Amino acid sequence: MTLISMLLALIIERLAVRSDAWQAHRYVRAYLTFSLKTPLAGLARHQLGQYLWLLLPGTIVALLLGLIDNRLLSLIVNTLVLLVGIGCWHYRQLYKQYLNAQERGDGEAAYLVMQQIRTESGSSIEQNSYGQTLIWLNFRYYAATVFWFLLLGVFGVITYVLVRQLQEPRTLVDNTAAADSEQTAADYSKLQTDTDGPDAVYYMTFWAQWFPTRLFGLGFALVGYFSRASNALLAYFMDFTTDNEQVLTEVALAAEPQEEEQLNTLDESSAMVQLGKRNMLFFLALAAILTLSGWLY
Repeated sequence: MTLISMLLALIIERLAVRSDAWQAHRYVRAYLTFSLKTPLAGLARHQLGQYLWLLLPGTIVALLLGLIDNRLLSLIVNTLVLLVGIGCWHYRQLYKQYLNAQERGDGEAAYLVMQQIRTESGSSIEQNSYGQTLIWLNFRYYAATVFWFLLLGVFGVITYVLVRQLQEPRTLVDNTAAADSEQTAADYSKLQTDTDGPDAVYYMTFWAQWFPTRLFGLGFALVGYFSRASNALLAYFMDFTTDNEQVLTEVALAAEPQEEEQLNTLDESSAMVQLGKRNMLFFLALAAILTLSGWLY
């Protein structure tokens, strides 16, 4: 069931998902607005209550599925939730714009599109090459989301996607819907007004990506330049402080080495995207083997 849902979601996302209804940021905004109008606002403002507020949507959906206990319904809900979780049509369109700019030799347009991707996705390392930025985006939307789906089902997907989107500036500020974005940003600001201490969103995102980063880094080593990538990965394997984006992108660049003059070119970007695709195919094959052997249901 898990494997079927995953394959269906990945296929449909590539072929049929276009509208805003299949993008997670829409539902995160709705949750923010709803919370502000209910007692959930008090929970979100509390230092420890933040964690419960973030876990609540996934818990409710998982409990309802468990109580109903219908395989067909579970298959449908699992597929739909994962489809929304991996939905990144906006970034795929920006990537096409980037490719078009590179193909016609318009370096300035390519730079502006890539800066837009970095800004809207909340990329924290500006010195990353274009290819590294794309592979990190691929990880956030596909690899990490699928990982939590395989591990914890709909609960894992909903919780991970919620914290992921709350760290994306685009979730709160979308230039295509300015009025709605201003209200969403205001709602989130109100929810955070009385919060003291560490930010639950930051910590949950960091730890939700810590192990998947190393796991998929290992995948890069297996499908790329093993010796360089494995050495880069070992340097960060038990590191609990370095930004996960830095870890993954450095391992990816080691797995697919590029000459200095190739960085930020179409060849480098294409090589990194292909590396990410090979890695995903490797883990999909691994998931299929685990399902057939009874380790996954």
